[in-house]
Amino acid sequence: MNWIVSIAEQKIREAEKSGQFEGLSGQGKALPEDDLAGVPEELRLSYKLLKNAGALPEELQIRKDLVSLSDLLEACRDPEQSAKLKGELSQKRLRYRLMMNERGWTHQDAYEQYADAVYAKLTREDA
Repeated sequence: MNWIVSIAEQKIREAEKSGQFEGLSGQGKALPEDDLAGVPEELRLSYKLLKNAGALPEELQIRKDLVSLSDLLEACRDPEQSAKLKGELSQKRLRYRLMMNERGWTHQDAYEQYADAVYAKLTREDA
């Protein structure tokens, strides 16, 4: 595997000498902050794999489901289907609130300050 690294480094040096890196957009600017800066080094690869595969953490999936169910409920005209969607929406809301409590996020100052507004926006309820 070391031969791959040495070939890559050689190609980079050749490109630098020939000026291929001059005038690139973003030259001299700071690199964007790493999305995984707070993730331990040994977990970063697995997080990137999950992200690239489109997998979401459970709380984000539930929030996504809340928005989808709210949209479906708005468009629904069948009373039976509407009742079923309302039940599913209630279950998702309850699961989300329980998850926030279990993780201790409800005890943080920022959560208490913005929770109602964020929840209303996610579920399209009035806060």
